[in-house]
Amino acid sequence: MQENSPSTPPKEPKLLEQLRHKMRMLHVAKRTEEAYIAWIYRYLCFARDLHGKWVHPNQLSDREINAFLTHLAVDRKVAASTQNQALAALLFLYKKFLGTELKLDAVRAKPSHKLPVVLSPFEVATVLRLIPAGPQHTIASLLYGAGLRLMEACRLRIKDLDFPRKQIVVREGKGSKDRYVPLPQSLVPALQTQVEFARQLHHQDLANGAGWVWLPYALAAKFPQLGRSLHWQYVFPAAKLSKDSHPREAVEDSPQDQLVATADQSQLRRHHLHETTVQAAVAAAVRKSGIPKKVSCHTLRHSFATHLLESGKDIRTIQELLGHVDLKTTMIYTHVSRLGCSGVESPLDRLG
Repeated sequence: MQENSPSTPPKEPKLLEQLRHKMRMLHVAKRTEEAYIAWIYRYLCFARDLHGKWVHPNQLSDREINAFLTHLAVDRKVAASTQNQALAALLFLYKKFLGTELKLDAVRAKPSHKLPVVLSPFEVATVLRLIPAGPQHTIASLLYGAGLRLMEACRLRIKDLDFPRKQIVVREGKGSKDRYVPLPQSLVPALQTQVEFARQLHHQDLANGAGWVWLPYALAAKFPQLGRSLHWQYVFPAAKLSKDSHPREAVEDSPQDQLVATADQSQLRRHHLHETTVQAAVAAAVRKSGIPKKVSCHTLRHSFATHLLESGKDIRTIQELLGHVDLKTTMIYTHVSRLGCSGVESPLDRLG
């Protein structure tokens, strides 16, 4: 690897392009891919500064890896979760990509034990009431009413809504897992209106020679016309059409991928509503409400789990609805529920 001159932007090492291929072969989530690539690039830069030149990871030892992780904890003072993400990226690089084992002996960042912020039912109702009617309101309601993550709600397709069975199918959730969640009956009219809007918009796109939507994996190559079918369209479509080959940035694809990408270049696609519009709507509603809490879209999902626990639902059911792999992740809601440790009555309240 050669260093770039100060006047030219740094060129991404060839190794990172190969890593992207490997991640996409393993169907690694887009945001996980972006995070891993960023951390591996930082690691390569750290090793470059140590040696005065670019060095291939195969030529680096456990000493550089441990030094990098220790640097994050001691010098950068990153959170434990941040250091763990960097470690996961390096484990992918060495175990999955290079096929070598690591001997870790780095200083670890001290893990924090922060409890999630949870709103009361009244506070949830207040926030939702202050979001204007429309797709942002419906998505925010789904975060609380079905416990969806923000991107899971934005990426819902028409085929994922099962009105007769009163459920939603969450496809390719965190960890590439599918799951079922309840479809709130109070949202049926809004969702049906949204589906009808998406249907009419799709018919307009078809009439204008567009109507395509991005398809996962190799479906576009296997079924060339599937991307124009109604049931694959997003429930919450974007306002504008876009012409791109893939939501991810382009890399040197395989011959089959290049064939699909070439065909895709002529496709006018309609992606889903951007998640930042929902985040902005929720943030504006929280400001108007005057609620003195640090509230985000994910707070509505935390509130969904906590309120289910307080209503008597068992923790295993809540784990399945949230899509958690480890029950310990779900158990955190017992600490914020009024039925958990905070449900203990204070002895002060029993004084006469």
